[in-house]
Amino acid sequence: MNEQNSEFLKKSLLNLGFGDKLNGELDKEMEAKTPEFTLDMQHEFNQKTIDYTLHFKAGDNQDMYFFNKYDAKISHKDDPSKDVNQSFFINKGSGITAKEAFNLMEGRAVHKQLYNLEGHKYQAWLQLDDKNLTDNGNKKIKHYHENYGYDIDKVIAGKGIKELDDPKSKEDLMRSLRKGNAQQVTVDRDGSEQKYFMTANPQYKTVDLYDHQMKKIKREEILQPEQKATKTLKQREQPTEDLPKKKQSRKAKMKV
Repeated sequence: MNEQNSEFLKKSLLNLGFGDKLNGELDKEMEAKTPEFTLDMQHEFNQKTIDYTLHFKAGDNQDMYFFNKYDAKISHKDDPSKDVNQSFFINKGSGITAKEAFNLMEGRAVHKQLYNLEGHKYQAWLQLDDKNLTDNGNKKIKHYHENYGYDIDKVIAGKGIKELDDPKSKEDLMRSLRKGNAQQVTVDRDGSEQKYFMTANPQYKTVDLYDHQMKKIKREEILQPEQKATKTLKQREQPTEDLPKKKQSRKAKMKV
């Protein structure tokens, strides 16, 4: 068995979120020089189970093995018609992680560093396209490149999100949103703190908000610019008895 190849594959599994539980089975198959094999893994995220089938294949001389892709499936026992299947391809040990795959299959967007055909790095938001499939039934992946103009930092800045006030909390929030998570945030609404879940929406250059039951709510009612919210609050605090006096003053000036 090629020890260096084995260590590289194990490191790839770790970096992709599959841990080290498959290491023993991986070594067993490699030692047996099995030309092609699969390993199974299961994770649970947000009380939902996702099953993975990892594909490995030996090179021409069977001394090197390659981790080419993995298949993922989210099952719905109550309604199998809602089951989601997707294959994710691995390039030199890097690609979509296990958790990112779950988030993509749940309909959320993931921000990744990618490489073009020339090997140059670029940043893009990825999202599965439910309406367009490949020949083998895989959902195509929509890419929203840097020049698309979606800047999530600017989108949520100044909207009364408490986590943005602390540098560490802000960093954690942004990292979580870029991984495609539905991240809980605290929003200040007229002095009262409310909890919501937030996800990135690069297609419409905004974010989506959900309540504690993950039901989508109108973001316009929640995320208001702080300046606008302050102005509205001041208007509410203004004594109503002052209003007639201002009207009388205008009338008096008009008569003169």
